Amino acid sequence: MSVSWFTVPTPLPSGPVRVGVSAEGVVAAEFSAAAPNCDADALRPSDEPKAELVRRRLGEYFEGRRRQLDLPVDWRLTNGPQRAVLQTLHRTVGFGETVSYGELASRSGVFEDGQYALAARAVGSIMGSNPVFLLVPCHRVVAADGIGGFGGGEVGMEVKRWLLTLEGVLPPTLDWTGPS
Repeated sequence: MSVSWFTVPTPLPSGPVRVGVSAEGVVAAEFSAAAPNCDADALRPSDEPKAELVRRRLGEYFEGRRRQLDLPVDWRLTNGPQRAVLQTLHRTVGFGETVSYGELASRSGVFEDGQYALAARAVGSIMGSNPVFLLVPCHRVVAADGIGGFGGGEVGMEVKRWLLTLEGVLPPTLDWTGPS
């Protein structure tokens, strides 16, 4: 699979986001410093229009002017139960909505009835392995008794809170840096 990488500036506490696009769509989005096996942006000229579309739509989302990214997702970095759960999340949980880990497990149809606790933990692991965290909104998956976790440690939790505040799920704090 051939992937072009580029960086998108963001107001997120984690800073810019690295995005990978393939011929099929967005294959990766991450807030780490560098993409896997990638030292610098390597955008093919033929992928520049895709990159510009991604930059524009993410910018509009972060400015509070877009509720759906409407970008194609290349699912090839996912498989099996992971893909089923992520596709269920992508299809069924919209802007400003949340779902619990257990409810997402149930919606996905991947897990056996009566295995609620195990299924909820499995969904938590799947959220942590989500290769396209903004397009497949794992920040909208929360614990039954609170916000739950998010990859990236403390900064990751700040990102989750920031995104949930942007979408109106959480009230803005005094230090909110998002759109008003």
